[in-house]
Amino acid sequence: MNELLKPGQQLFFSTFVEPCTIIECLGGGTQGEVYQIEFAGRLLALKWYFPEFATAAQREIIKSLIARGSPHERFLWPELLVSPEGTAGFGYLMRLRERGFCGLNDLMMNRVDASFRALATAGLELSQSFWQLHCKGLCYCDINFGNIFFDPDTGNILICDNDNIGITGQTGPGVSGTLGFMAPEIVRGESPPNADSDLFSLAVLLFHLFMIHHPLEGRREADIVCLDLRARMRLYGYDPLFIFDPVDNSNEPLPGIHQNALLYWPLYPRFFRRLFIRSFTDGLRDPLNGRVRETEWRDSMIRLRDAIFDCACGSENFWDEDTPSENLGRQFCWQCKQAVKPPPRLCFGKQHIVMLNHDTRIYNHHVDPSRSFEFSNPVAEVIQNPHDPKIWGLRNLTGHPWKCITMTGQHIEIPAGRSVSVIVGTRIDFGCSEAQIL
Repeated sequence: MNELLKPGQQLFFSTFVEPCTIIECLGGGTQGEVYQIEFAGRLLALKWYFPEFATAAQREIIKSLIARGSPHERFLWPELLVSPEGTAGFGYLMRLRERGFCGLNDLMMNRVDASFRALATAGLELSQSFWQLHCKGLCYCDINFGNIFFDPDTGNILICDNDNIGITGQTGPGVSGTLGFMAPEIVRGESPPNADSDLFSLAVLLFHLFMIHHPLEGRREADIVCLDLRARMRLYGYDPLFIFDPVDNSNEPLPGIHQNALLYWPLYPRFFRRLFIRSFTDGLRDPLNGRVRETEWRDSMIRLRDAIFDCACGSENFWDEDTPSENLGRQFCWQCKQAVKPPPRLCFGKQHIVMLNHDTRIYNHHVDPSRSFEFSNPVAEVIQNPHDPKIWGLRNLTGHPWKCITMTGQHIEIPAGRSVSVIVGTRIDFGCSEAQIL
């Protein structure tokens, strides 16, 4: 890093009384460096551009983004353009990244570990954040590892490097993306980055997140003697093929080389894998109609979270509602290889199943399809009977009673604060929807 600014240095602005004080350099990239600073009693981050990138055009981009405002709280969005007196340079202030967040590269390099629930939460927040961005007519242009931070404990994410975001359908800031994440049509130079190319990049990012591998790097990549720019352009742009393509296995992952892909792919439910198959088959050929939308990814991440259950060894596994009937009851833990007994599950129709683990909570988006997802106010939770630990119940956390029908046909009412026993066959009327314990 060049460290253009030094710890303790103060920057004075003609429009503000208080100076900005540099605390430390947090890191650098192609365009500039990021510093932790103190300004007006707040700890913030300052991105300071290298001279060759401190252009009038970049200044106008920052002004435009500040005027538009952040599309979602997960973006570390430019808040204030700063141009200190006595210097030709400039930068912008943004919210400081919270402690506990690390780069996705740390996950890829096995420097941190994250649960499947945390990964599903990260995928959910990524999908929702980019949907909000695209709803404002903007495109990110360069979705990749380096732009995403996440908390490995919770899965919460933060999106940085937002100063190159473009307007869909207009000339962008000149950033085409990162090879390996760029959509094939962008690699081939057929189109500028846009919301549809963002969808492809998002799918690549999500595949990396869950498989710790690239979706197009299989046998073909292993056969390349020199993986130079020309070879990579062919692999990602001119002749891309999904490693799990259902009709062409010529780029399949190889044992001993692509172990992560071979290990993780079969662990996930079929509905989840189908989205990746669509992303890298139809999505390769038809950018306008073939790609998985952000809302589809978002809904699938919620389903994936709800499909998790624990083995006795402590490892997370997934319930797959598409498992052939002849294989039901014959699931084995991917970690300890022993037979697992899934807990009862709450079934909302045919499309959404929530595994009733010891710590499961039910939220508004489960019981009311019209509600958007949120995980702050549960409407029900699984609890253990204080007098008999073998008995589990589902406690009503709403302000109104539930109507239940037991397997024997008995009609009972569950007042707020009380619980119904988790017994297979029981039906629960939550008011907006019904579910059955299976």
